[in-house]
Amino acid sequence: MGDKMRLDKYLAESGQGTRSEVKQLVKKGHVSVNGVTARDSGMKVDSDKDAVKVNGRSVIYEKFRYFMLNKPQGCVSATRDGLSSTVLDLLEGEITRDLFPVGRLDKDTEGFLLITNDGQLGHELLSPRKHVDKKYVAHVSKPLTPEQLIAFAEGVDIGDEKPTMPAKIRPLDEENVYEVVLQEGRYHQVKRMFEAFGSKVTYLKRVSMGPVTLDESLEPGQYRKLTAEEVEALRRK
Repeated sequence: MGDKMRLDKYLAESGQGTRSEVKQLVKKGHVSVNGVTARDSGMKVDSDKDAVKVNGRSVIYEKFRYFMLNKPQGCVSATRDGLSSTVLDLLEGEITRDLFPVGRLDKDTEGFLLITNDGQLGHELLSPRKHVDKKYVAHVSKPLTPEQLIAFAEGVDIGDEKPTMPAKIRPLDEENVYEVVLQEGRYHQVKRMFEAFGSKVTYLKRVSMGPVTLDESLEPGQYRKLTAEEVEALRRK
């Protein structure tokens, strides 16, 4: 048996609107429970057993929602922006009212972006104290020397109050391309770390967060829901 809860709570947590908005939906006769038009937004429903519909469309109860987006260049990691399209604009067909991106990717950076309404998980994934790896692939203007690679990994002075935390870096097979793993997410951090060694990042892509890797079938701008296994893996971090 699922959770017993008020109908308005069920609808609001499933992304159908605020409490006051879903009460209006009920009041106007747009909501049915088990085929019967609901008249009381305070009626109790079972999240597993009862069939709830809004305007004839089934509403599946999901207190928390999790999406993997392959963020394209030119898109802002924000819930709204007056000048540019945001990552939430790419979730076509989804109700995005309570969703937010976990951390930010620069406007010209591509790759894995988690979008959710689970504030607790988002906080834990971003906390440097939790030591959650964020892996990037960086194309740069000039290679680092072996000595610079060691210095990069030990932590870099990028002009903030304190140096960056230790990182992992390794050259990939392609010339001037590196894999970088960070456990924090300062403003333009990867770019500023390379710039400290006189090398400019020309392309940057995040390929994973913690144990979850970007789905290679997702083209830039495409997204999908996380699987139950992926969500559980993130929660274990």
